[in-house]
Amino acid sequence: MKKLVLAEKPSVGRELARVLGCWKRETGYLEGDAYIVTWALGHLVELAEPAVYSDRYRRWSLSDLPMLPTELKQEVIEQSKDQFSIVSSLLNRPDVESLVIATDAGREGELVARWIMKMANYSGNAKRLWISSQTEGAIKDGFANLKDAKLYDNLYEAAQSRAAADWYVGMNVTRALTCHYDAKLSAGRVQTPTLALMTMREDEIEAFSGQFYWTLKADFSTFSASYYPSEDSIRITKEEEAKRLETLLVGKTGKVVSVQTAERSEQPPLAYDLTELQRDANNLLDFSAKETLDTLQSLYEQHKIVTYPRTDSRYITTDIVSTLPHRLQALLPTPFAPMSSRYLSEGFRVDEERFVQDLQVTDHHAIIPTEQRVDLSRLNSRERALWELIVVRFLEVLSPDYTYRTTTVQVEVEGCLFKTRLTIGTNQGWRDVARLVGKRSAQSSLADEDEASPALLGISEGDALTIASVKLRRLATTAPGRYTEATLLSAMEHAGRFVEDAKLKKRLGNGLGTPATRADIIEKLIQNHYVQREGKELVPTAKGRELVRLAPQELRSPELTGVWEERLGNIADGIEDSRRFIEDIKANAAQLVAQVKSSAEIFSPHFPDAKSCPYCKTPMMKVVDEIGQNHYLCQRLSCSYEEMEIKKRVLVPKTEKKSEQPVQRVVVKPKIVASADGVKKKVVLKKKSPQTNFSLKDDEEPTYTWETVIEVVRPSKLAYRSQSRPRPPKDAWNAGLQSNHVVDETPSNGGSFAEFLKASEERKRRDKEKKRH
Repeated sequence: MKKLVLAEKPSVGRELARVLGCWKRETGYLEGDAYIVTWALGHLVELAEPAVYSDRYRRWSLSDLPMLPTELKQEVIEQSKDQFSIVSSLLNRPDVESLVIATDAGREGELVARWIMKMANYSGNAKRLWISSQTEGAIKDGFANLKDAKLYDNLYEAAQSRAAADWYVGMNVTRALTCHYDAKLSAGRVQTPTLALMTMREDEIEAFSGQFYWTLKADFSTFSASYYPSEDSIRITKEEEAKRLETLLVGKTGKVVSVQTAERSEQPPLAYDLTELQRDANNLLDFSAKETLDTLQSLYEQHKIVTYPRTDSRYITTDIVSTLPHRLQALLPTPFAPMSSRYLSEGFRVDEERFVQDLQVTDHHAIIPTEQRVDLSRLNSRERALWELIVVRFLEVLSPDYTYRTTTVQVEVEGCLFKTRLTIGTNQGWRDVARLVGKRSAQSSLADEDEASPALLGISEGDALTIASVKLRRLATTAPGRYTEATLLSAMEHAGRFVEDAKLKKRLGNGLGTPATRADIIEKLIQNHYVQREGKELVPTAKGRELVRLAPQELRSPELTGVWEERLGNIADGIEDSRRFIEDIKANAAQLVAQVKSSAEIFSPHFPDAKSCPYCKTPMMKVVDEIGQNHYLCQRLSCSYEEMEIKKRVLVPKTEKKSEQPVQRVVVKPKIVASADGVKKKVVLKKKSPQTNFSLKDDEEPTYTWETVIEVVRPSKLAYRSQSRPRPPKDAWNAGLQSNHVVDETPSNGGSFAEFLKASEERKRRDKEKKRH
């Protein structure tokens, strides 16, 4: 008898098979003497589409909403049905005695395995592999300590409840918004509040009106100091006051009222969780959140040199402490060898009060290097850059505190208080790691090292000082900055600060979404044209801002997901019944649909550089695709027209000079004429008109120009409807129109004109067939 091991991805499955001695390669799995290893290709099963519950759900209509099936069904994903058949047959093989669930050790990984088991009707014994790295040692240790799968039943219930809640709310509100406003709009409990954060920031930027302020710095010959109108601000708000002080203070003498020297220390930063790493990778490496996650997944699965990526913890557990020397040894073949060797020989810091926190680790500990020996030649440039970021942070965590001495001097002149500070590092500690290995630390220091003069060290209280000169500067307040992926990830992680209710703030302790899903949420907002990248900034589009305006208030706020996450956590802990949660979600979905139906608003985005749709006359949204071509998308669902601009290179014909007369060519053509005397030959002369010749001489270079042509990507639905139907007004969106067509999540990526003609002919043929019947 054999045990079947179900991994989430083929790469993980192959590594498990290698460790377990499964060398026989078959289609979709690997087999050995004791184990069979297969995989899920990510997901093999998903929640069924609405049409599975009723044929009427095939057409999008407000009258069919809300859709609230008693129990949601699962179905096999069409693209991966072959692999599901393989896994299903293995689960039911007579010689398979039990299953080892080896999908990702987390909520979503549990859902992947359980849905496959459910669809395959598997009810046999099941164990759970729960590991945080893909090294051979970790795999062997994990298989030696397999857990009973029943211990994770509550985690599965929480995962299934999350999926069901997203289906009930997302499917219903998306259809309601789309049908009611006759526009392709989608909404969700994480996507919509995340978009709302960006649109609120855009509103703040547009409403911002800058103000001037002034700063004044006095030169005391041996050092300079800034004037502080208040205890913690150097801003002078009135120009008259600034000018008065500039004139008054030059040449005036004051005295030192305070000299304070303090010894301070700064602890090293904590290790990375996924969100913190995505933030630093965006700031330092220009990686998007998705690029960071994908690269990190490769370092974890393929190279096995970092621990589990999708973690929300920045701590390690007690059992990891004993492995730290082995992790340092794995760095010896790398540029980090000097620092690693030093720590191995002289010892390193293990902060049991701060870094080693068993209670702060739920599913997985912080992202740190593994014990796997590193071969840098196998890494591409992106993998190496991200890996170095992780290693620098890991070494910083194991380093002593940065200690420094600050001397703060306060001088009073004519009732005005001036301050300056000198900071001197006494032990660089963790701040020296990046310098010694020739890398840049992502962590900025809390210590403010002013470029103050060492002369401050010779100043004493009561000393008389004279202002030699003053420097007055006029500055302006700046508008709030747009979100980058780094700052948006921070905002999503700390979404509670946008909520006023104290209880809900606490519920939002984990923020919007999870570390594993935030990157996908950002990418989805971009793909749906709600947000666009402009350099490093994320800018909401007119369509995105309009969606936030029209979405129900409850869905725009982070509060909803805060309530959900708290209850899902209770389900995972066995405190709350999932059935009660789902019933509440259904009621909530019905309320949200009712709000959309009762709205009297209209969808009216203001697109810059808009074109008018040639069919419905409403403005079309301009979108630039990945190769730089302009697409124009009609946002009215009942039309859905899309075109794109294509630049084509055209040969410029050679023009003849006007002074040259065209040459007339004479053609002699014989004509046979019969006569009484016999056959005679006559010659007839005919003139031919000159022809333009585009051929080039050998020494001439061809000349080309570029022409912009319009190519239809998606024809308008209105082109195939009765011409008697009146067109909507030119200056407004018709909220009363409802589409019965299924909506694609994102517009087409493009197509040729030939493809359009082919599709057009096919559509005409189908229309004729319908008329016959």
